Amino acid sequence: MDFAFSEEQQAIAEVVRNLLRAECTGAHLRRLMASGDARDEKRWRQIVDLGLNGVLVQEAKGGLGLDETDFVLIAQACGAAALPEPLVELAGVILPLLAAVDHPRASEWLDKALTGEATMAFAHPAQPFVADADTADAMLLVHDDALHLVERSAVELIAQPSIDPFRRLSRVIWTPSADTRIADAATAAPLLANAFERGAIFAAAQCIGLAERSVELAVDYAKERTQFGKPIGVNQAVKHLLSTAQVKIEFARPVVFAAAAERSADNALSRARASHAKLAAAEAASLAARTAIQVHGAMGYSWEVDVHFLLKRSLALAGAWGDESFHRARVKACALSSPDTDHSFAWAAQKENAAHAA
Repeated sequence: MDFAFSEEQQAIAEVVRNLLRAECTGAHLRRLMASGDARDEKRWRQIVDLGLNGVLVQEAKGGLGLDETDFVLIAQACGAAALPEPLVELAGVILPLLAAVDHPRASEWLDKALTGEATMAFAHPAQPFVADADTADAMLLVHDDALHLVERSAVELIAQPSIDPFRRLSRVIWTPSADTRIADAATAAPLLANAFERGAIFAAAQCIGLAERSVELAVDYAKERTQFGKPIGVNQAVKHLLSTAQVKIEFARPVVFAAAAERSADNALSRARASHAKLAAAEAASLAARTAIQVHGAMGYSWEVDVHFLLKRSLALAGAWGDESFHRARVKACALSSPDTDHSFAWAAQKENAAHAA
């Protein structure tokens, strides 16, 4: 079996990386903060024009008809750039869910979102607050397990504090009705479950991008910053810090890619992989960002240093789509307790215990 990404997948990801390297630098982020705007409309239009909104939407419904393994590299690139615009959750979670709903209003808003005429936010039950609701034209909301589509004008938003200034959070107050419901509880249940898997996997992919960029910035700084006439990167202590962070990334990256590749299996093992990916990638992003801060010294905490943006985003994503305690419990439940999965881990532990007892 070939586990490598195809040339087409790599090419799409490279287009996204090149765009974000040019249009989403630290300077761009600082200008956006100074303006108080939630997103850069020029950059968002470029993203939409590439058709990235529809990566996971079927061709018959106006999308590109690709799958999670195609989008995981795009999400990784968005993480590396700390992209403020809601591409990952819109294209990776919301629009695939909307495309799976058989309802006229779902089709109407899907078309609007694919063309860039509108953006949407999603209040998944697993998320305490809604990201990017203040700039959305409509929202997917859940009430009594049924899925509702509600326009922005029909809800009240209460802003919530966020450690990441570009991940704006809100609490939504709204009134459900038969007119807003687009899927009943039975229909919505598997759609919401699939949306959660995608959310966790693509949050993990962003964390890998954040981690890689953090190490890259730290390495560049360690080559340039001198003490006692030598670059600080020649010191073993600095080398060990950076190599430890890089090893963590190398172990986490294939876990995330495997979770994306197996998402469509929709079984206990694929769910365990998604949780493992979120755990491994979030840990790698946290270590890499903190290491980069340490290499930069006190100035690493200032807004003038790009690593600050990466640390904020990694902290924000650590609790998105399930926190550490949730995913650890889920891995245990899925990988060791389900009757339809391989219990090799449990078997190995029992064998080791038996050997010790003997």
